[in-house]
Amino acid sequence: MKIVVTGTRGIPEIQGGIETHCEELFPRIVDDKHQVIIVRRPQYVSMKNEVYNYKGVVIKDILTLSGKHLEAFTHTFIAVLYARKIHADIVHIHAVGPSLIIPIVRLLGMKAVMTHHGPDYDRKKWGRFSKIILRLGEKWGVKYANHVIVISKHIHELIHKKYPMQKNISLVYNGVNLTYPQLNDNYLTQLGLEKYTYILAVGRFVKEKGFDLLLDVYKKLENKNIKLVIAGDADHEDQYSLLLKKMAQEQNVVLTGFIQKDKLAQLYNYARLFVLPSYHEGLPISLLEAMNLNCDVLVSDIPANIEVDLPTTCYFKCGDSQDLKNKLEAKLKLKHSSRIYNMTLYNWDCISKQTKDIYDSLV
Repeated sequence: MKIVVTGTRGIPEIQGGIETHCEELFPRIVDDKHQVIIVRRPQYVSMKNEVYNYKGVVIKDILTLSGKHLEAFTHTFIAVLYARKIHADIVHIHAVGPSLIIPIVRLLGMKAVMTHHGPDYDRKKWGRFSKIILRLGEKWGVKYANHVIVISKHIHELIHKKYPMQKNISLVYNGVNLTYPQLNDNYLTQLGLEKYTYILAVGRFVKEKGFDLLLDVYKKLENKNIKLVIAGDADHEDQYSLLLKKMAQEQNVVLTGFIQKDKLAQLYNYARLFVLPSYHEGLPISLLEAMNLNCDVLVSDIPANIEVDLPTTCYFKCGDSQDLKNKLEAKLKLKHSSRIYNMTLYNWDCISKQTKDIYDSLV
């Protein structure tokens, strides 16, 4: 069985929740009966990730138009034509925007699987026309895909409510696999940090992550000895990302840029507190990573975060700077201790088995 994956920027070591999802999932899919080809966007390739076979997954680079409005759509369209050319059995498309192409997948005689990572039309970065296109992508994807995967209960309920006649929908959670044992603090030393003396936030520099809210609250904290570290960067530099960097520089906030693996694990492992102030998420991998490394966490009370079922003290009212400040200060007054969470649902081996079963049911 030949499976072509698109709707992602690519793997390995490319920033983004979908990209992390694909990097963990698809090497676990590959076996004697399942060949996986991920179509990657070359503009995200650097010397550190210029590989064309990653743990058994074949990587195909295909050029496309640049820019946040056309990039995903045009790349997915070309990837589908490529899939037809190599006689793929299944095209697996990630996210609602690229799923606009799913009717073409079906017309070309291939099976289509869609993974719904969240209602992207709710993201602040999109204008009215873009949101119409994203909603149409969701509608056509759910209607015409042979099977739809959703990554959280919240998305599952949303889709069933909007499309009650659709029966080909499966809940397959996002997973987590950041379990590196950290026996040293060399990366912390490199950043000028000490153990358990900093707040950590992780994500792309986009409005829905709410990092501007966090930066605004951070400068008002009573505890002036706590540092703030933000791990991430912008995919496309814009006015918002430049504003974040300016705010961070003015407050002496540590910006690491995009990091993964052992460096990121070390930051989670020694953080005093992990904060996710998002306005929109599907099921945030950064939160799962923080929980997997026993961080104390404080997150916005959006449905995707509530679904993880944390204690009430771990939530603040989304977008409310005063509530975030109050909850932050309450957390920081407590003695630091590791937290233990139940991560059973988020096991990548289980997730890959569920996904593989879906493929096998179609071919």
